[in-house]
Amino acid sequence: MTGRFITVEGIEGVGKSTNLQWLAQRLRARGIDVLLTREPGGTPLAEQLREVLLHAEERVPPVAELLLMFAARAVHLENQIRPALAAGRWVLCDRFTDATRAYQGGGRGEAHDRIEQLADWVHGDLAPALTVLLDAPVEVALARTRGRGSDDRFERESIAFFGRVREAYLGIAAREPARVVTVDATAPLAEVQHRLEQVLDHFIEFS
Repeated sequence: MTGRFITVEGIEGVGKSTNLQWLAQRLRARGIDVLLTREPGGTPLAEQLREVLLHAEERVPPVAELLLMFAARAVHLENQIRPALAAGRWVLCDRFTDATRAYQGGGRGEAHDRIEQLADWVHGDLAPALTVLLDAPVEVALARTRGRGSDDRFERESIAFFGRVREAYLGIAAREPARVVTVDATAPLAEVQHRLEQVLDHFIEFS
C-alpha cells in the first residue's frame, strides 16, 4: 500500500485524543503501518515551537502565531510526514492546515488569502486525503475540558472565539465534502466510533 494522509480536526473537548488512538489501533488491526502525530509538534523542534505557541510568557501577536504555526508545520512536514508517506506509511495527524484556517483565520481573523499563500509555500499540493471533523456545540465541548488541569493560551479563549473557530471548520466541511467527513461528537463514544469505523471502511475501500 502507498502512504495515505489522514487528519482529525475539531475544537477542544470533542474527543480527538481518544478517537485518534482508536483510529490508529483500527488501522493497525488491518495491517496498516501508521504514524500517529500531531500539530503543532510531531518532531523535537516542532514540539519546542508548540510550547512557545501554547505557553508563551508574553503576548503573541496574531501574525506571529500564524507564522509560528507554519514554521512548526514546515519542520514537521519535511522531517516526519513526507518521509513517512514516501516510505508507504499512513500518517494520522491531530490537526493540520484546516486548524490554521479555523483558529487563526476564523478565530483570530487573519486573512484567508494570507493563510493560503503560506499553505501553498509550506506544503504545496500535499493535502490530507481524508479529514474527520469531530463536531460539537461550543458549550458542550468546552464543558468537557473543565478539570483537565492548567489551560493553555487557546483553552483560555472565549466562547465567542471558539464559536468562530467552529463555524470556520463547518465552512471548510461544507466546501470540501469529498475530503471532510463531519462526525457528531455529542453522541455516545460507541456511536462515534461506529461512525468512524464506517468512514474508515469507505476510505480504505476506495483508496
